[in-house]
Amino acid sequence: MKTQIEYDSSKIGLRAVLKDYQELALRAIWATPEGLGSKAVMDRVNAELKPNTINRASVINFLEAMREAGVLKGVERTGKGGHRWIYSPAMNEAEFKQHIARTILESLMRDFPEETRRAIENVS
Repeated sequence: MKTQIEYDSSKIGLRAVLKDYQELALRAIWATPEGLGSKAVMDRVNAELKPNTINRASVINFLEAMREAGVLKGVERTGKGGHRWIYSPAMNEAEFKQHIARTILESLMRDFPEETRRAIENVS
């Protein structure tokens, strides 16, 4: 499960690694462990973003990326209108945050091992 994480140190919390709609999408799924389809996620996200909105394709692309990264699980269902995915948590919020920290630290240790060790020792 390799995930590309871009960290913006000028932002706080999950917004340092996620766009606003992405955080809202994950929170919607974390709040609904039985799972949600992309339309339900989009509807919940857009209700929070008003007056702004996000399109369904962006939501689907994000949910699929999170499924492929192991953050979400997905079950494909066939129904009216064809195939669709139901997404549920593979990681809770705390596990996702640990995944972010581990991914960033592994990258730093690969690229700057000595400097990263010294920085960690000096973190208060």
